[in-house]
Amino acid sequence: MELRFEELTRAYEGKKVLDLKAGAIVSGSRTGVIGPNGAGKSTLLNLIGGLDRADGGRIYYDGQKQIPKNEITQVFQTPYLITTTVEKNIAYPLKLRGWGEDEIEERVAQLCQELDLTGMRKKKAWKLSGGETQKVALARALSFHPRLLLLDEPTANIDPSTTAEIEKMLIKINEEEKTTVVLVTHNLAQAKRTCDRCLFLKSGQLIETGRADQILANPKEELTRKFIAGELLI
Repeated sequence: MELRFEELTRAYEGKKVLDLKAGAIVSGSRTGVIGPNGAGKSTLLNLIGGLDRADGGRIYYDGQKQIPKNEITQVFQTPYLITTTVEKNIAYPLKLRGWGEDEIEERVAQLCQELDLTGMRKKKAWKLSGGETQKVALARALSFHPRLLLLDEPTANIDPSTTAEIEKMLIKINEEEKTTVVLVTHNLAQAKRTCDRCLFLKSGQLIETGRADQILANPKEELTRKFIAGELLI
C-alpha cells in the first residue's frame, strides 16, 4: 500500500507537532521512521492508522482519501491483549471478519509456529512475559494478512532474543506477502537491520527520506548527519 502526505498538520494545545508539506511511503517497503524525541513520529503513525485526526492536509492510501481500516493494523510499544488465551487473542480479528473455524485454526497454528508460541496457545494473556505479549500482539496483527502494518517501538522493552524474532518476522511478512511495514524506532541499529527505507523527522518536519542504507550511512542533510552521529538529541 502506497501512502502520500500533503500539507499534513497536527497540533496539541496550540503547539504544532507535525507539519509535513509532502512525503510518501513506498508500497511494499519496510520504512523506518526515525528522529529525536518529540519529532512527531508516533503522531504520524497514529494519523496513518486513523487513531488520530489531522488538523489539516491529507493522507492518500493508494491514491484514495478514505482510510481502508480493514487492511491496516497497528502494534504498540505497550500492547493490549484480551483477557483470554493466546490462541483466542490471535483468532479474534479473524472471527470479526467471518473466517471459518478450520481457516482460523490453520492460521493460528501457522503464526504460533512462526513466532514460537505453539507451546503456550492455551496460556492466559496475563501470565505472559513482556516479550511473549509482544509476539502475541504481532501474531494477532498479522492474522488477517494486512496490507499495511504500523509499529510503534514494538521492541523497546523486550529482550534481544525476542527482538530478533520479531525483526525476522517483519522481514518475512514483507518479502512473502508484500505487506508495507512502517516502523517507528529510536534504535538506529534496528532500522539498519530491518528497514529498506527511512523517513527522518525533526520538530514535526520531514528532513530526509530515501533508502535506509544511504540515510543511515551517508545522509545528505546536515540535521540527519548530526542525528545519526548522536549529536542531535531533541
